[in-house]
Amino acid sequence: SQKIEANKGISVARSRLAALLDRPLYDLDRLDLSATSTLQGRLQEQITAYLKQLADPVYAKEIGLLGERLLTPASTPQVRYSFTLFERTADSARVRVQTDNTDQPFDINEGSKLELGSTAKLRVLTTYLQIIAELHERYGALTPAALKKVEVAEQDRLSRWAVDYLLQNPGKSLADMLEAALDRTYSASPGESFFTGGGLHRFHNFRNQDNGRNPSLRDALRESINLPFIRLMRDLVRYVTYTSANNSAQLLKDDSEPRRQEYLAQFADREGTAFLLKFWKKYQKKDTQARLETFLDSLHPTPIRLAAVHRYLLPDASRESFNSFLRARLAGTKGQQTLNDKRLDTLYDSYGPGAYDLPDQGYIAKVHPLDLWLMGYLLNHPDATFSEIVKASQFERQEVYSWLFKSRHQSARDGRIRTMLEIEAFLEIHQRWKAVGYPFDHLVPSLATAIGSSGDRPAALAELMGIILNDGVRIPVLRIDSLHFAAGTPYDTRLINAPDRARRVMPSEVATALRGALSQVVDAGTAKRVAGSFKHADGTPLAMGGKTGTGDNRIEAIGAGGRILSSKAINRTATFVFYIGERHFGTLTAFVPGSSAQGFTFTSALPVQVLKGMAPLLMPYLQGDEQNACVSSTGK
Repeated sequence: SQKIEANKGISVARSRLAALLDRPLYDLDRLDLSATSTLQGRLQEQITAYLKQLADPVYAKEIGLLGERLLTPASTPQVRYSFTLFERTADSARVRVQTDNTDQPFDINEGSKLELGSTAKLRVLTTYLQIIAELHERYGALTPAALKKVEVAEQDRLSRWAVDYLLQNPGKSLADMLEAALDRTYSASPGESFFTGGGLHRFHNFRNQDNGRNPSLRDALRESINLPFIRLMRDLVRYVTYTSANNSAQLLKDDSEPRRQEYLAQFADREGTAFLLKFWKKYQKKDTQARLETFLDSLHPTPIRLAAVHRYLLPDASRESFNSFLRARLAGTKGQQTLNDKRLDTLYDSYGPGAYDLPDQGYIAKVHPLDLWLMGYLLNHPDATFSEIVKASQFERQEVYSWLFKSRHQSARDGRIRTMLEIEAFLEIHQRWKAVGYPFDHLVPSLATAIGSSGDRPAALAELMGIILNDGVRIPVLRIDSLHFAAGTPYDTRLINAPDRARRVMPSEVATALRGALSQVVDAGTAKRVAGSFKHADGTPLAMGGKTGTGDNRIEAIGAGGRILSSKAINRTATFVFYIGERHFGTLTAFVPGSSAQGFTFTSALPVQVLKGMAPLLMPYLQGDEQNACVSSTGK
C-alpha cells in the first residue's frame, strides 16, 4: 500500500466510498470493485510535493513567504497547508486536487470546524444581495403611487432603501439595483456598542486607519473592513425580523400585546433547555458521587450557601448528616469558626423544604437555579436521559424565569425578547446559508458571525464559490466518477453520476454581481499580490476573484476595565477562497494548531502568496493540458 501523504485525495475518496456503501475499509478492499476518481493524478502529486517543500525556509524565501504578516525562517516547518481545486463541468464540480502537507489522514478542508475570519463576509454579502433580489421581485413592478403606500418598519433599513431606490429609479433592472446595493455605504467606526448575543459588544477593524471611513460595501469587501459588515449583518437581522410572516417584533412595541406572555414563556423554555444542556454535559458520564463533587467544586463555600444547597438536594437528611456535611466542607475556612450547634440548627431550619422557591434558593446559593435543580433530579434519577430531564423540568424552566413576568421588569423583558428575536432571525439566516452550502447545523446568534465566529470549512466555502462561478446554480461535488462491480461476471454492474441534480439557489444577476465584487479583491484588495499571476499563453490574464480571511482563535482572561490579563492561542488560520478563469475554483488554507500558534502573526497574505507560487504548476492544467490520466483505486 502507498503512504497516506501520497494519497490524501484517494484516502478521502475511499472514506467517501466506504460511507456510501456502508462498509468498513477492510471490507471495501475485498469487494470486486473498480472506482475511478476525479482527481488529476500527476497534478495531485506535484501540488503535494510543492506544499511539503514549503517547510524548507530556503524554498519558502524563494516563493516569497518570509516577511511581515507572513513567516520567519524558523516558523516555516510548523505551518500546515491544505489545498483543494475544483473544475466546473456540465453536471458537477469535480475535485481535481485535494491535498495537504501533513502525514495525517484527517482532512482540514472537510473534517474540521475552523474560524476562518473574514471569509464569512462573503456569506453575509451573498445573503444581502439575495435579499435585494427578493425586494426587487416584490416591489420592482409597482407603480410610484403603489410604492408610496408600502408600509416599512422603522428599523427595516433594507426594505426602506429598496422602496426609495425604485421610486427614484423606476423600471431599473435587478442587475442595476444590485450594483447600487453594492455602492451603499456603512460606517467603519468602532465607537458604537451593539446589543447582540444577549449583551452589549464592541467590535474593531484590523487597521485603525479605517476607523474614520464610510466605505461602500464593495470597498469594505475589497479591503475586508469589519465594522461595515457588522452593521450590514444587523440590517439583515432586522430585515428578517420585521418581514417574517408572524412578526414577533410587535412584542417589542407593545407591552400589552397578548402574545407577549406566550413569547416570554417560549423564551424561558428555550433558554432553560439550553442551560440544562450545558449543565448536563458536565455530569453526563459521572457517577453520583463524582457529580456531587463536580457541583460542589463550582461553589464558593459559605455556611449559608452550603446550607441552601444541602437542604434543597437532600431535604430528608437528618440534622446530624447536615451538620457533618457543613463541617467537612467548611474545614479550614473562615466559615468554620461560626459553626456552633445553635448556628447549625438555625441554618437547618431556615433553608428547609418550602422556605424558598427554586429561583431564590439558587440565588442564595449563588448557583444557576437549573444547575441546582438538575443536581437534585440526578440524585433521584441517576440514569435519566437528557430528553427525560427536559420533560421533567417543564415547570422549573418557567419558574426560574418567572421574574420576567413581573411588571416592574419591563426593561428586562425587552432585553430578553430582543435576544429571542435575534435567535429566531439567525435561524432563518442559517437556512439561507445552508442553501448555498454552509456545512453546520446552527449559527452563533451574534453579529460576530459576520466576521467568522460561527466557523466554516474551506471545502464549504469553495462550494459557495462554485455556485457563484456557475451563475447561481448549485451542482453536486464529485470525487468518484464511476463504480464498476464484478467486471466480467454475471453480476457485472456499472454506476455513474446521476444527471439532473443541479438546482438554482441564487439569481444569475446575484452571481454576476458577486463575481464583480470578488474580482476587486484580487485586482486592488487584500489578494492583490496574486493579480496577474495566472495568464493565457498570449499573456492575457485569466479572470480571477476571491475572498481572504484570517482566524486568530484565542481564549482571553479579561480583568477590570476590559484589560486582557492573559491570552492563549487555540489555533491560527488564514484562508483564500478563489476562482480562476471560467471553470476552476478552490481554497488554500494555512493552519497552525494548538498552543504553537501563539507566536504566529501571519494573515491571509500567506495563502495568497502560496497560491501565487503554485502558478507554474497549475497553469499547464488550467490552459487545458488535461492529458494526465485520472487516478483510480481498485479493490479485488
